[in-house]
Amino acid sequence: MRHARALARLTVLVAGLVAALVLPAGVVSAAPRVHTIASLPSGSGSTIGPRGDLFVASPTTGEIYRIDRRTHRVSTFHSGLPLQVAPVGGVMDVAFLHGKAYALVTLVGPDVGGSSVVGIYRLDSRTTATPVADIGTWSIAHPPPTDFFIPSGVQYSFEPFRGGFLVADGHHNRVLRVRLDGSVSEFTVLDNVVPTGLEVRGNSVYLAEAGPVPHQPADGRVIRLDGRTGAVRGVVASGAPLLVDVEYGPGGRLYALSQGDFPGGDPGSPASPDTGSLVRATKNGSFATVATGLDRPTSLEVQGRTAYVVGLDGTVVSVPLGC
Repeated sequence: MRHARALARLTVLVAGLVAALVLPAGVVSAAPRVHTIASLPSGSGSTIGPRGDLFVASPTTGEIYRIDRRTHRVSTFHSGLPLQVAPVGGVMDVAFLHGKAYALVTLVGPDVGGSSVVGIYRLDSRTTATPVADIGTWSIAHPPPTDFFIPSGVQYSFEPFRGGFLVADGHHNRVLRVRLDGSVSEFTVLDNVVPTGLEVRGNSVYLAEAGPVPHQPADGRVIRLDGRTGAVRGVVASGAPLLVDVEYGPGGRLYALSQGDFPGGDPGSPASPDTGSLVRATKNGSFATVATGLDRPTSLEVQGRTAYVVGLDGTVVSVPLGC
């Protein structure tokens, strides 16, 4: 019964944290500049691999898919990661470090009725993976100062950082530093801002914030952290609701991904359909719209002058960024 109650609350929590991620919706746009390049079983985090291919995590299947950006051919890169315990969680993100692939897996531990390690897995072959950092156990032993009811947290994204990784936990409202020896520590502790996507550039770390319910546009922000100390150095831009990712693009421009307008209602209610957008940070601290009509996207990658947007239902689209 304890696990059943936890799972019932879990579905509400995670959707409330990052509503863009927990409802079955894809990325669809009427804008002619947005082109569908792949349809996967599901989608969450993504990355550009060492040879320029796009890799996408599929939480419903426990798989990582590879997409050839030139031909749009889809192949299975890895399978066999822990499956979702509820209609949320599982493999959330994928990244490469020193040529090796790693996956971030969340909401699969005993505190939510699962039996797998919550944390970072090294992908050793097409079907085998080794946990290298047990973030869930560490999080249970080191609870955050903000309110929570999932002891192991809800890790949303991770990014290579100085020989290890930074991990954003949208439920525990903090960014963790994780090393390959399995050690975990707090890098940045935040208020109830729901941290989501990460981008590392030089000595700066850029962090997207979805903001708490009701996900007001002003709460959708990108902030800059000091890469040496983790201290918050300021707000780069704000004004786009439910930000779920941030990436640098051509010309040193910073792009962010918004899930869209929150219509109100209980925590976990989705944004209004087709109101998501790709935006660009401006010098005056606001966002300029690049593409609209995105239906609840989950992650963003920028390669050259093209943005790639992944949706929860596995639809992947490309958006040309122009000059």
